[in-house]
Amino acid sequence: MELKQLKYFVSIIESGSLGKASQKLDVGTSALSQQIAKLEDELSTRLLQRTSTGVTPTPSGLAFFKQAQLVLRHTEYAIEAAHSSRLTGHVSVGFSPSIASVIGIPFMQLMSERYPDIKIHLVESLSGNLTNLVNSRQLDIAIIFTQDVDVNWAVQPLLKEQMFLMANRSLLQEYGFEHCIQEGQIDLDQVNRLPLVLPSQRHGLRKFLDQKVELLDVNHEVDGLHLLMNCVSQLNMATIQPVSAHFDYLKTDMCLLQVVEPKLERINYLISHAEDELSPASLATKVAIKSTVKHLIHNGLWPSAELLDF
Repeated sequence: MELKQLKYFVSIIESGSLGKASQKLDVGTSALSQQIAKLEDELSTRLLQRTSTGVTPTPSGLAFFKQAQLVLRHTEYAIEAAHSSRLTGHVSVGFSPSIASVIGIPFMQLMSERYPDIKIHLVESLSGNLTNLVNSRQLDIAIIFTQDVDVNWAVQPLLKEQMFLMANRSLLQEYGFEHCIQEGQIDLDQVNRLPLVLPSQRHGLRKFLDQKVELLDVNHEVDGLHLLMNCVSQLNMATIQPVSAHFDYLKTDMCLLQVVEPKLERINYLISHAEDELSPASLATKVAIKSTVKHLIHNGLWPSAELLDF
């Protein structure tokens, strides 16, 4: 038995007909009839009697109607109690610049709608810095690219991102890579022929690439994402990044080519203090982060990201 069936049944009795209830609930009459039929089957008794002017409850239906009204009233009380006991507190959250560019605004919007009394301190920093901040308990929650945290912390794989070479079309054409533009992919030997700019080795992305790729020929190192992407956009350099790093440059002439041989995929981990140590506000914030990620990926707003099973 579903709560909506009780709501439908009560509305039909109060309205006196399926048609009026249908208009009130904005539900088709056939859908209402199906739900009432299921309800009667489950109760093994007839609840409604059809007449020339509408419907009336049977004796069983009248008895059920009174109890259904009571259930719906208590449900409203429960909702009011939940709203009047809203979560409060302070929660510190850390995102890398690329992650923040994708989920920062949707996450903050969701938190303001769901939990308006929770105050969020959002920190944007390198993945390695975020790890240190969580380990030193200066952050409650973060999304990072490694499991290298205190063994007592909660670590959950969140999503997988493919890595792309990003460069202006003119640079790729200068190096004779028109076929790569057409195919949408590029191999590592071709990558190493381009002037490459990457973060330094203290950066989580660079550590990831150094683990996956041998002999990567890096010409320049820039540790700020905004400056790095401007170098790629304006100085004819190339870089390797996830699509999330490209969001601010969608209207430029920059090309994204999937790196193959080897194919590069980076896992994003949601980490926090052990969940039995987290406040209710922090637990709610973790749920909001996961809801935001699911929404973005399911609605095609995070290209090339794959949601992991959580």
